[in-house]
Amino acid sequence: MLIAVGCLTLLVTAAILTPNPTGIGTHMGLGLPECSWIRNYGIPCPTCGMTTSFSWFARGNIVASFYVQPMGALLAFMAAVTFWAGIYIAVTGRAAYQLLRFIPARYIVFPIVAFGLLAWCWKIFIHLHGIDGWR
Repeated sequence: MLIAVGCLTLLVTAAILTPNPTGIGTHMGLGLPECSWIRNYGIPCPTCGMTTSFSWFARGNIVASFYVQPMGALLAFMAAVTFWAGIYIAVTGRAAYQLLRFIPARYIVFPIVAFGLLAWCWKIFIHLHGIDGWR
């Protein structure tokens, strides 16, 4: 149940934040500093756009979430699924491993890492071409 509450807290916080239309900087609504990568190097860091993506996802705009940071959309989706799985486990008392057996772990790690790298490349591309963000 604690994992479900943690995921719900993450998604509710994302829903409360207003997504920055530039595609980056939504995290500053939490009192965090601006991204030093963009300031120092002119390119987004691997996590740039994650908070914005989560915020769009929590608002139901999956297309905007995926566009501004594909990995953020995937992680927000995984947080939502984990919330419901946590509720299911807490209510039924079934062991978590019974749900996890449906996920072939040996085939998951590499695709997620590869997707994360491709998402970062996408973020760099849209940022450098001035098409970052969602209005």
